[in-house]
Amino acid sequence: MSKLGFIGLGIMGTPMAAHLIKAGHTLFVTTLGPVPAELTAAGATACASAQEVTQHADIIFLMLPDTPDVNKVLFGENGVASGLTAGKTVVDMSSISPMETKVFAQKINALGCEYLDAPVSGGEVGAKAASLTIMVGGSQAAFDLVKPLFELMGKNITLVGGNGDGQTTKVANQIIVALNIAAVGEALLFASKAGADPAKVRAALMGGFASSRILEVHGERMINRTFNPGFRIKLHQKDLGLAMQGARELGLALPQTAGAVQLMQVCAANGMADLDHSALVKALELMGNHEVASAK
Repeated sequence: MSKLGFIGLGIMGTPMAAHLIKAGHTLFVTTLGPVPAELTAAGATACASAQEVTQHADIIFLMLPDTPDVNKVLFGENGVASGLTAGKTVVDMSSISPMETKVFAQKINALGCEYLDAPVSGGEVGAKAASLTIMVGGSQAAFDLVKPLFELMGKNITLVGGNGDGQTTKVANQIIVALNIAAVGEALLFASKAGADPAKVRAALMGGFASSRILEVHGERMINRTFNPGFRIKLHQKDLGLAMQGARELGLALPQTAGAVQLMQVCAANGMADLDHSALVKALELMGNHEVASAK
């Protein structure tokens, strides 16, 4: 059994950490605010800082909201870097900038430690079910070391390439997810406005080439008007911002992604940033003056 650290215990980090404890590992944790009682009750040791977590643990996981948060936790006062000794491994499972990730990895490597970027897809549901998709960037040796721990949290686990490649894959994932949500929203809005039953339209489409996980899960959310957050619009906005930033740096045009960015901005401007990203349909509904379905 390993001595592990986990920093960032939000709606996804908490169940991910719980899976590590359940497997019998010793876990040292810290987060912004109080550590969830369910983790301490299960045996996690709450620490006062990221530095303290790192001093106790051999492998340290991060699950944080954004690039500046990771930078602060790694290199700020009482951060991870100040607690590292040679031979430890840092695993960042946040979704952040691929470019900055490469810089972070170089700094951690210079301290004699390994660094993996390992963002995830699957949201709160996947975190609770230990069915996350995990996209990893880093060395083969570090991946082989941590893979048994990844398998406690996810199902589809891939070493994509070197540091930064995991984050690049996550950005690509978020582009695809956003465009699919927009497509499902437009299709159901069109069907509903035309007078068809959107629930029956969705059921029919699920049997054809248009079938997708987004149509299945988020299409149902749009029809049932259940927009409680599994993955918040403001977090998806952040990820698409990384896509657009990367596109500028690479000299690429991502016109469909830019459109999805604007739809999410409409939602955010109307007080919906904390709703589930399936609520992107609400931007389309505002423009069309029509709702896919009435609230039940």
